[in-house]
Amino acid sequence: MIRGLLFHFGQYVLMMRSAMSRPDKLSMYWKETVRQMHDIGIGSLIIVMLIAVFIGAVAAVQFAYQIGGVVPNYYIGYVVRDLTIIELAPTITCLVLAGKVGSNMAAEIGGMRQKEHIDAMEVMGVNTAAYLITPKVIAALVMIPILVAAAAFLAVMGGYVASVPTGLITNAEYVQGVRAFFEPYFVFMMFVKAFVFAFILTTVSCYQGYYVTGGAVELGAASTRAVVVSDILILLADYVIALIMTT
Repeated sequence: MIRGLLFHFGQYVLMMRSAMSRPDKLSMYWKETVRQMHDIGIGSLIIVMLIAVFIGAVAAVQFAYQIGGVVPNYYIGYVVRDLTIIELAPTITCLVLAGKVGSNMAAEIGGMRQKEHIDAMEVMGVNTAAYLITPKVIAALVMIPILVAAAAFLAVMGGYVASVPTGLITNAEYVQGVRAFFEPYFVFMMFVKAFVFAFILTTVSCYQGYYVTGGAVELGAASTRAVVVSDILILLADYVIALIMTT
């Protein structure tokens, strides 16, 4: 098992070394990067919005149920804000994107490998790792932090919708909680997580697709591995970042 992990890690490092080399023609990379930014950002916006709103709503309702009357009501807004910024917005959003975006990247590149498109490009002298992977990584590093920021805002709005119109707390109390004890450092932590998670889910998914072998069954298995491995590494990175940035 350890030998297999070391083999895949070494192969991953070699792939990333090739992918990060200087591009031959910037215009081709720019067009592909813009296409990937649209697919990742606009294509994932609806699912991110839905998840964020309901996460904020559930967090507000659960917190009000658990400790309602024990602490001041405005703590509902305070808890929803910090909970979404520090943990839920970056982590849950990227776990979902690993399933949507990551599996799509693995299937796209894996399909090109199986149809020998990658081999044909390599014969023509194209650095396939750079052309296929680098635009996806750049697009993810740009768009996923934006999606995470939008998710954090929508989660706070979801908490408002679930608590104020339903009579759990007043508008003034929720706004007071959202503004209370604000730490800009938590926003910085959120974006650090977003960048790290975006890099992980993109490169791991591309790796699974780039080295796929066999037929349709193997391609499906590679897409599944892309999601599973990305989710595990995201959760591990979440723990490591929390240790580093909160101690």
